Amino acid sequence: MWELNHLESCCELEEKERFWSELDKVIGADFNGHVGEGNRDDEEVMGKFGVKNRNLEGQMVVDFAKKMDMAVVNTYFQKREEHRVTYKSGGRKTQVDYILCRRGNLKEISDCKVVVGESVARQHIMVVCKMKRSKIEKKTKWWKLKKEECCEEFRQKLRQALGGQVVLPDDWETTAEMIRETGRKVLGVSSGRRKEDKETWWWNEEVQDSIQRKRLAKKKWDMDRTEENRQEYKELQRRVKREVSKAKQKAYDEL
Repeated sequence: MWELNHLESCCELEEKERFWSELDKVIGADFNGHVGEGNRDDEEVMGKFGVKNRNLEGQMVVDFAKKMDMAVVNTYFQKREEHRVTYKSGGRKTQVDYILCRRGNLKEISDCKVVVGESVARQHIMVVCKMKRSKIEKKTKWWKLKKEECCEEFRQKLRQALGGQVVLPDDWETTAEMIRETGRKVLGVSSGRRKEDKETWWWNEEVQDSIQRKRLAKKKWDMDRTEENRQEYKELQRRVKREVSKAKQKAYDEL
């Protein structure tokens, strides 16, 4: 649920690869963090409904949430203990698995709880949350500018909107709005209901091939959870991200 659009748009490929590598190490680790019950002085990132007491690793989770403007979703919903405990071993019961989301998205989450009896790893119980389906923003179909006839119509309509001026107005905000409005009229907008296939116009054969290989590796790992299969799947995940980043950059450069 972590928003990574800024990373995708602003960072160089090498920096992105380093980020994904470090993130993979963190995700693959076991924090053993207990954020604890209650939220005194931490109301901005967690609710009151944790389990037992906080430890040092749990404080690290809370500090991370504060730094990244995120929230510990599990703690906002009052549940019976069995629906809050995510880890059991012998007589020990505690909460060490969390769902984090951006604080601004908390209003979209209607429930969060542990699914009793459903284990996702040894001694760890599945925790899930229910999200409201938010409306997808309607987007101008700028990809149509790759077609020469659309491009020429856009030029003509924009000239008309600018009153035939050769020099653009000094007020950039007004000019930008004219460009956006002309784009909406000439090129159209997406429905806002679902992502259309044409919005992935930057896909190429390398991206599709990498995705197919990743899917096969995921199936292989699901069937046989060896460390070798896990590493193969993780490497193909990173390869897909690299191919997507390169394909997007190439497509936008051409556009």
